[in-house]
Amino acid sequence: MTDMKSIARHGRGRGCVITRRACFSASHRYWLPELSADDNAARFGPCALAPGHGHNYELIVSMAGGLDSHGMVLNLSEVKHAIRSEVTGQLDFRFLNDAWPEFDVSKPEGCLPTTEAIVRQIWARLSPHLPITALRLYEQPGLWADYLGHPMDAYLTIRTHFAAAHRLARPELSQEENERIYGKCARPHGHGHNYLVDVTVRGSIDPRSGMVCDLSALQRLVDDLVVEPFDHTFLNKDVPFFAECVPTAENIALHIADRLSSPIKAIGANLHKVRLQESPNNAAEVYAEVPQLEMTPSALEAALPV
Repeated sequence: MTDMKSIARHGRGRGCVITRRACFSASHRYWLPELSADDNAARFGPCALAPGHGHNYELIVSMAGGLDSHGMVLNLSEVKHAIRSEVTGQLDFRFLNDAWPEFDVSKPEGCLPTTEAIVRQIWARLSPHLPITALRLYEQPGLWADYLGHPMDAYLTIRTHFAAAHRLARPELSQEENERIYGKCARPHGHGHNYLVDVTVRGSIDPRSGMVCDLSALQRLVDDLVVEPFDHTFLNKDVPFFAECVPTAENIALHIADRLSSPIKAIGANLHKVRLQESPNNAAEVYAEVPQLEMTPSALEAALPV
């Protein structure tokens, strides 16, 4: 007879989220037959060039459930088999436009295989087999999409960077008082960081283009409104906003969110989150959406690694 105390020690019934990573290499091309060659080139840029281009994709599958008597949510061998059978075995070293019928744009219902469209189709294929809570698909280290099971909505994140200096000090306080609050960051001549910025937008996946928003337009907004005005500056002196606002990581992230929110709305998406990493040890996150302002969307953040 199984020792019930022994089973309890293995956490039976307690909830847990687990993740499994899988990779595949594939190519794709952004080209809609109803558009002219010039219109495809204008809309999709180099991504419209024949015969396409490739990526090393990285998929993170998050699953949730109660632990069994062996201390597992799922048997990882079965998880691995399901992902290989339903996803990577079908996509690895394939031309994605031809791999799945959903990406056949010769048909009116066909959709381009963008990152967000691919991750939605992966959900459709895996969810009957695994208790998925979230999926993340990296197209490259600076571009990924998250999908939580909503019929159309997805999250798209781009990562960029800038180098800048700052000093943390309030002008109405003495140097001694500032050093008590901000430590070495209050030293008079400032110090610098190589900042990483993740901008996450949320929106509906267009049924034809497969996009949450125009990726090129999003990248231009981030370059024009964040990277160009912030890069290689002394934030306190070169960015007017920080003449009277202490440029902590938190305040910089908030300011970036304020600058991007309306322009991103204008290209058809919603700014969801700005994450600013100041150093390997310090980062600040700002959620721009209501009602998610000032709260963490647990389904996304608990399920997926940063």
